[in-house]
Amino acid sequence: MTVGEMLAATVPMARTLNLEFVETTAERAVVRMPDQPDYHNHVGGPHAGAMFTLAESASGAIVLAAFGDQLNRAVPLAVKAEIGYKKLAMGVVTATATLGRPAAEVVAELDEGRRPEFPVDIAITRADGAVTGEMTVVWTLRPNA
Repeated sequence: MTVGEMLAATVPMARTLNLEFVETTAERAVVRMPDQPDYHNHVGGPHAGAMFTLAESASGAIVLAAFGDQLNRAVPLAVKAEIGYKKLAMGVVTATATLGRPAAEVVAELDEGRRPEFPVDIAITRADGAVTGEMTVVWTLRPNA
């Protein structure tokens, strides 16, 4: 089972928004949301809450891809998120997530018995490539007790 299939199976909101996990590696996660009138805002584009969920889902996908081998000793949790809406989003939107710190650095902190935090940066784009939003989610790997 791929990370995208696992998220779609275990995160009901990802299924609700019909998110498509296009690419999921430890270096990059790409998640697409189709144009769905039920999730539009007052100007006919995707609702801000749907775009937040899209971007957060992309961040979760890269976290699982990069740190899935640590799940036996730590739980990934989102700590905080900040999003900026830059341009009007219309139609299909895609979120591309990248790790803000090297995975090896994060694992080294976990090895030291610390609770590492690390940012995941996400760009939200529309079909013409224009960046419509940018989000950063800070994640932690909480060691199992």
